[in-house]
Amino acid sequence: MSWRIHPARDFARHAADWEGLHARGPAISLLAADFVAPLVEQFGREGDLLAVWRKDGTVGAMAIVRPTRRGAWATFQPAQAPLGLWLQQPGLDTEKLARSLLGALPGFPLIFALTQMDPMLMPRPADGPCTRTLDYIDTARVTLNGSFDDYWAGRGKNLRGNLKKQRARLEREGIATRLQIDRDPTAMAQAVADYGRLESSGWKAGKGTAVSADNAQGRYYRAMLEALASRNAGSRISSSVYRYYFNEQLVAMDLCVEDADSIVVLKTSYDESVPSNWSPTLLMREEATRALFDAGCFARIEFYGRVMDWHLRWTDEVRTMYHVNYYRWPGLRRLHALLDARTNARNRPAPTPTTSL
Repeated sequence: MSWRIHPARDFARHAADWEGLHARGPAISLLAADFVAPLVEQFGREGDLLAVWRKDGTVGAMAIVRPTRRGAWATFQPAQAPLGLWLQQPGLDTEKLARSLLGALPGFPLIFALTQMDPMLMPRPADGPCTRTLDYIDTARVTLNGSFDDYWAGRGKNLRGNLKKQRARLEREGIATRLQIDRDPTAMAQAVADYGRLESSGWKAGKGTAVSADNAQGRYYRAMLEALASRNAGSRISSSVYRYYFNEQLVAMDLCVEDADSIVVLKTSYDESVPSNWSPTLLMREEATRALFDAGCFARIEFYGRVMDWHLRWTDEVRTMYHVNYYRWPGLRRLHALLDARTNARNRPAPTPTTSL
């Protein structure tokens, strides 16, 4: 039983092992080899490593890891990856695997972190002498159970009423809405270009974070969406693009990935020239959710981003994702926790003075 360490840039040579391990565990699309390989290609850097753990010749765990600071390593976590890139065979002890990897990494590291873990896929471990968990974000999902009409009746009156008014207004003005769904791999290049035009026309362009067909983000999304859409039907993993139109004007888009149980909304954008009170994104979300309920192909819709106000109008299903730190020594874990507590105390707002009468 041991870890073997390889350059992450050699991921393609080990993709079959990754895919086989992925098939034995929670086979979520976000950890499929075709999702991971373009991440390494577009956002990897020198020094990133691929770790492979075998027992009796069988791969039991794999991870892509990166040094984060002196003495510390973590799972590779580009912004485009909602989950930390760690896979393991169900039933293995995660703490033992992580701490043994800590001993196998170069440079005598003191801390190894699993980042952005989903408790639905990997139960949150208890804190221990060398283990410490930290909250990451709350994220939301919609369970696709029953009928859309029953689900929609459970939403707030304001949401339902506002969207009904928007549809009536659009109808009065002669604007027809249309939802288009594409799963053809040959459609993905144009989809990313269209998405990039929407995003580049808004506030993200000013910050330099918009997707475009010719930047690293655009190359990643095109390669990933094409690869997943090209998989054979038996894999149950694919990708999809949702476009929403006002007449012939593209006003909103979702980029999604799919597996046997879930559809994950990775990216959403809309045309910021459209008046915001027309709610193109929410109108698209209503029609897309109805289509998913009616199709009955998935058990849930996953958002995997930080919970926002609009999520809470859409669902009350929220869970907390987490990080795990594994320490070489118990004393280091206690010191780290103490330093964090002092930092939090310094950053805590001072109490408001009161006057006694």
